Amino acid sequence: MARRTRTDDRRRGGRRAQRRKDVLHGQRSGHRERDFRCVACRLVVPLAAPGTAHRNHCPTCLASLHVDGRIPGDRASACRGRMAPIGVSVRPDGEWLLVHECRSCGELSANRIAGDDNALALMRIALRPLRDPGVPGVAQGALLAL
Repeated sequence: MARRTRTDDRRRGGRRAQRRKDVLHGQRSGHRERDFRCVACRLVVPLAAPGTAHRNHCPTCLASLHVDGRIPGDRASACRGRMAPIGVSVRPDGEWLLVHECRSCGELSANRIAGDDNALALMRIALRPLRDPGVPGVAQGALLAL
């Protein structure tokens, strides 16, 4: 019986099985415990965030996933929909909160901003009501009076 060689396999269209990439794709290999990939801009985001114990949004585009239930960090929500930043709120002590709306179920949530969040993106969201004349409570000439 003739022995098959690698060139025989390639001529017949056969392929060698791909090696297992357990370094990158294995269960609990380490890279998923320290970071996640943003659903909007696809950047890799580290879980460690200055100013908050539970990072739940991308510091670049401020998008998030609907993963938390009632308690921040519990990851108990079954929705898993994309959450878009729609506004900014400020606590009496001056701390900013980012308001997200789930695009799947419509739920709203307020999350603390982190120290490394994109300041320009935060300001764009904060100024959105002043820029949009269709927002109730804002007169069209209000910016001219300022």
